[in-house]
Amino acid sequence: MDARIEQVVSAGKCTLEDTEYDVENNTWIVGDDDSVVVIDPAHDAEAILKVVDGREVMAVICLDGHDAHLNTVLEVAAAGEEDEENWAPIALHRGDRLLWRDYFRRLAREAKDEEDTDFLKDQEPDIYLEDGGVFEIAGAQLDVIHTPGHTPGSICLSSEQLGVLFTGGTLHRGKPGQVGDVYPELRQQLNSIGSLLAPLPKDTRVLPGSGEETTVGEEDARWESWFALTKEADD
Repeated sequence: MDARIEQVVSAGKCTLEDTEYDVENNTWIVGDDDSVVVIDPAHDAEAILKVVDGREVMAVICLDGHDAHLNTVLEVAAAGEEDEENWAPIALHRGDRLLWRDYFRRLAREAKDEEDTDFLKDQEPDIYLEDGGVFEIAGAQLDVIHTPGHTPGSICLSSEQLGVLFTGGTLHRGKPGQVGDVYPELRQQLNSIGSLLAPLPKDTRVLPGSGEETTVGEEDARWESWFALTKEADD
């Protein structure tokens, strides 16, 4: 197996319920010397494509539908190709289709050119992810796990061969993933995290959508304590 993992950290904005937050995001690039998949593109397509460095982008996978990822997704999928038929497929869970549509419809309304308006209105993900789905890249398998809560369509990707779990906004180091100080559906998110962590080896690396990496064992030990956050939210 030749697969390796590379990281791009970028900063920008994320909008949740009409409030804009400053965020920092991790984009993960998995592949070998010839081809890659890009997980959670965010904010800075140029920086991401610099690391891709001319390798073929086989897929662009959004672990959720927040605009922090959608704002670069087309440019990364295009990877310098003008012909849209040659773009990499973009993957998103159907549960976040509304977030996708809201984002691209807003861009379409702001576009000054009718052709751009029509192009943006017509955008749809190429692949709708489902729990149990699989991506393969450079001898590694990435298994799709649906983890609703952070968003309805949040997913994680698990790779036994690489010994990693890409958790996006579902789980960060030391806490459930959040935008600003907001947990949209915290109880559901915590249930998803518990189901996600329980079957995995404790030494599995957790590569989150923001912040530093951690392990399944570290976060599983903290998980039960996070239910106190639901009481704070209820109050």
